[in-house]
Amino acid sequence: MDADVALLQEACKPPPDVAGRIGLGCDEHWDSQLWNSRWYEERGRFKKLSDRVEVEWFKQVSPIGMPEPDEFPVSGIGTVAAARVTPRNAQPFVVVSMYARWMAPHPSTNSKWRVGYADGSAHRIISDLSVFIGDVDPSTHRILVAGDLNMAHDTLGNEWQSLRDRERTVWDRMKAIGLEYMGPQYPHGRKAEPTPSHLPQDTKNVPTYRANKTPETAQLQLDHVFASHGFHENVSVRAMNEVKEWGPSDHCRLLIEVGSE
Repeated sequence: MDADVALLQEACKPPPDVAGRIGLGCDEHWDSQLWNSRWYEERGRFKKLSDRVEVEWFKQVSPIGMPEPDEFPVSGIGTVAAARVTPRNAQPFVVVSMYARWMAPHPSTNSKWRVGYADGSAHRIISDLSVFIGDVDPSTHRILVAGDLNMAHDTLGNEWQSLRDRERTVWDRMKAIGLEYMGPQYPHGRKAEPTPSHLPQDTKNVPTYRANKTPETAQLQLDHVFASHGFHENVSVRAMNEVKEWGPSDHCRLLIEVGSE
């Protein structure tokens, strides 16, 4: 793809034939060494793919109140990875790869939910990335956040185990800290046809996840992008969800381009 960086979730380790051409950063940028066991090492990763950008990885530490310049306090288990990206002849910006992992209800609830809920992890992610928010004016920030939230945007709430109201608070909190929702939304990706039953007829959601082996029948958009207000005007996002471009994963790729200012 000739991309400069890759934000990955639930990915395997790079194969040997390309590992030498990928910048992974030190282990500390994804492993706090306190509670992130290596079982979660690929939940949220950030990889450098070209020499057109410089990357400074933030090492993860426990959720302390006063981090050092190269530290990123995190509270979740393998849910985020962050780095500062500096393109040639352009201003740097912070990039966060996120994965809202499923959380099971406590045994005392006697819940029948098989996988649990993802909004709890998503809120931990928002709390963690808030460390990069230092002013009430969002235009002072240059932040790009992308990844798998394991939830859809603006659903009807008509499905069993729907947590629509809870999930909406994730988008509300992102907006509250000055992060604009970038989609991807139609026409920047193929819509599901016919419209899935969990979405309104005028939805702009584009499927990014296939629950079976055929991208043609994909219905769920679980992958999302946010960017700081102001900075977002230079960011474009497209879901690479056409059948022929989907790729081998159950999630399609998102192409994110950051233009010059």
